[in-house]
Amino acid sequence: MMRNAKRFGLVLLAVSSCFISSAQLSKTAAREVAASMMADELKKQRIALESEWNNKILINDDDSLKFEYKVFGEKPTDGRSLYISMHGGGNAPAPVNDRQWKNQIGLYRPYEGVYLAPRAPTNTWNLWHEKHIDSLFDKLILAAILFENVNPNKVYLMGYSAGGDGVYQLAPRMADRFAAAAMMAGHPNETTAAGLRNIGFTIHMGGVDSAYNRNAIARRWALMLDSLQQLDPGGYKHFVQVHEGKPHWMNREDSVAVPWMAAFRRNTLPERIVWKQDDALHSSFYWLSVPAGVAQPYGEIIAGYKGNVVSIEKSYTNSITIRLNDKMMNLDQPVIIRYLGKEIFRGKVARRKDVIFRTIQQRKDPDLIFFVELVIMDGKIVKQ
Repeated sequence: MMRNAKRFGLVLLAVSSCFISSAQLSKTAAREVAASMMADELKKQRIALESEWNNKILINDDDSLKFEYKVFGEKPTDGRSLYISMHGGGNAPAPVNDRQWKNQIGLYRPYEGVYLAPRAPTNTWNLWHEKHIDSLFDKLILAAILFENVNPNKVYLMGYSAGGDGVYQLAPRMADRFAAAAMMAGHPNETTAAGLRNIGFTIHMGGVDSAYNRNAIARRWALMLDSLQQLDPGGYKHFVQVHEGKPHWMNREDSVAVPWMAAFRRNTLPERIVWKQDDALHSSFYWLSVPAGVAQPYGEIIAGYKGNVVSIEKSYTNSITIRLNDKMMNLDQPVIIRYLGKEIFRGKVARRKDVIFRTIQQRKDPDLIFFVELVIMDGKIVKQ
């Protein structure tokens, strides 16, 4: 009966979205509609998540995420910070990973904020970068915003050892959720730094932590991040510190990462995006999206905007949606779209209620609400 009710609820949501008006809105009307819809959605989410938050366990289908947290400092006027701190272990029996989790709960003490240590849903070697982690962390961030007054632009990711592996993987592919990330004593496996363009990223590694070549890889990433920043001075802000003489346990010297991260705020509408897919695929990233089924592992899109000109510089797919709002540019003036060096659109665009509704439903993020969508297919604008 409950399963049928949930299915019926999904059908109602799909049907209701069909009846959201696509009429053009003014700037003021779009802002008012967005505020009203966002407030309604947050009320619904508060009801839906309250029990799970109070029980300190979030559930998505067959996966669950237990967590413990501590609150430090006075609450700032712009909301609290959130530090998601991932434990080590992995590829070990549950009691071993439980001990690692308990250790992580007391490992760091930010000056201010909600310091939250989740318990990985599994005990696998890749426990922090399996595909179910992304949606669980989205839910975790939303719940912290609702119940601990967290500012969504002050969310930070950190992890030690296997938790550091997770930071290497999650920070690039979920960069539009975070202000900054700190990797301690981990290994990147196959991931790259491309997606880190718009967040702060810090690496801390023991100088003699040679297992799996971790120390040499950290030094290599320092050079790679330096190179990326030299080629793109507006991005890739980073700080890499190899703690010479230290083994895998850095004796808390890595705690300097916490105040370093705290100086960053999330950039939700960056003027340049490097969207590099991982093996856990995402359909949206900042102000870009792709249709369901289009995303490909390790595919890359590079895009940017300046004034009212949007450019898609590189893309692995011929189907991309550009999302715009009035914080990005003056939507009352003509917009120009360039695709792979060619101008494919020049004209006025329409703010629409259905776009506002759709982006709120997809992201549930007050700073990632968009008013306009321009759909590119085979090098042409096919819908707006």
